[in-house]
Amino acid sequence: MIKSKKSGQLIVISAPSGSGKGTIINKLLEENKNLWLSVSTTSRKPRTNDIPGTTYNFVTKEEFESLIKDDYFLEYTNYAGNYYGTPKGAIKEKLDKGIDVILEIEIEGASNIKKLVPEAIFIFILPPSLKILVKRLQKRGTDSKEKILERFHQAYKEINEVTKYNYVVVNDEIDAATDKIDAIIKAEKCRVDRIEEVFVDTKEEEIHELLMEDDKEFDNENLSEKID
Repeated sequence: MIKSKKSGQLIVISAPSGSGKGTIINKLLEENKNLWLSVSTTSRKPRTNDIPGTTYNFVTKEEFESLIKDDYFLEYTNYAGNYYGTPKGAIKEKLDKGIDVILEIEIEGASNIKKLVPEAIFIFILPPSLKILVKRLQKRGTDSKEKILERFHQAYKEINEVTKYNYVVVNDEIDAATDKIDAIIKAEKCRVDRIEEVFVDTKEEEIHELLMEDDKEFDNENLSEKID
């Protein structure tokens, strides 16, 4: 009786560094084949742990600015002297095919997306506590004490932006947090504003006519046959 929109959902996921966002997204992609992760483009130089085409698409500053002129990005921002942008062509293609698209972006990028696509789903992942967040950053073993302090201050600022999102999920346990986000995505597909139309098929119309007939004796047996 209900015809839902066939287009995919745009899902924006943000989190402070060390919240386990990447691990959760990878599990979501493994468990839901109708999900696709959009890879952002950046002008910053690759780090030792970066995988071009997976963590980011890396281009020069000049190349990025050329892409801006070509209207390549859905949104972009300049952070710490480097450009970061969300390509729109591939995203539209996936959404049109009914595939749900995840954008793994920071607060400013999410804010830009909200202005352009207010119907997108905005999810913020939180660590159980800032104390645990620091322990996770230390456990990485990739940052100096000064860098960890910088990330901590940035995380504190970002957490205060949580009210701009639709949902918040605390990542105290990876599987549980993943299940919550998966449930959010499934529940969003049942929203009334995703219904294109409510329709009645031929059999239902016949039942309606039987119920509306005043000049005939009500026939339960006939009605039952129609319903079956």
